[in-house]
Amino acid sequence: MGKERDAMTRPTALLERDESVAIITLNRPERHNTFNKAFWDDFNLLVDDIVRKPPRVVIVTGAGRHAFSAGFDVNPDNSLVSSLFDAVMRGERQPVEELIRFIRTSVDRLVTLPVPVIAAVNGLAFGGGAELAVRCDLRIADPCAVFSFSEVKLGLMPDHGGAVALQRLIGTARAVELILTGKKINAVEALQMGLVNQLSEPGQCLGGALELARTIAANGPRAVRASLAVLRQAGDLPAAEALALESTQAVDLILSKECVAGITAFLSGRKPGFIDPPR
Repeated sequence: MGKERDAMTRPTALLERDESVAIITLNRPERHNTFNKAFWDDFNLLVDDIVRKPPRVVIVTGAGRHAFSAGFDVNPDNSLVSSLFDAVMRGERQPVEELIRFIRTSVDRLVTLPVPVIAAVNGLAFGGGAELAVRCDLRIADPCAVFSFSEVKLGLMPDHGGAVALQRLIGTARAVELILTGKKINAVEALQMGLVNQLSEPGQCLGGALELARTIAANGPRAVRASLAVLRQAGDLPAAEALALESTQAVDLILSKECVAGITAFLSGRKPGFIDPPR
């Protein structure tokens, strides 16, 4: 475990937060912020903290200036690798299923939080790092960012939920091309195909994400959550069911009385003092 934690006392994922915004930093810059067992343990503890006290927006970024994340750490000192190889050589399916379930569940816990999750992609995003980015609700990329769904180059495939997320984000044909070739695309190409929402100024990726997060956080938190819930689910539902979901969420939102604070503030020319939903 000492090797996995890199410097023994240094956490492999960090959390900073105020009342409105929480920032998770993937903190293994010497390994391009790759994922090992210690990382997922630290990451899940941070998500536990966010679940206990949800902010209005969550940002995920990478430590250093060169990498968001290069994905799964395939080095032998990652205990997940050694256990995976042992299972593969014995032809055992269950340990492989458990590993994928563990990682998928960890990612799912973040991206299903009831608040918007923004990926601040400050450098390379390869493999599982690219998957984590596309599973977030929004993506801000530094001009130096490079994306690659590189799993096929290692005889693997996306298994953090990234294939499905990418297909729904940019369409089947483009997703097939990126995943089956493992090609690298730069930030401008990613913007043009809709993989990212915005490009930041050089070196200002986190700042750009914070600006977007503050804009969202200034709005009604119940309104943001209700809208996000509809947008996350609508693409999986028939049109009639999606419209019914939208109507239900809209009625519940109005009855929460958040609009009373919003409309009253608007008519009096002041900023609304929205109150966060109960935990």
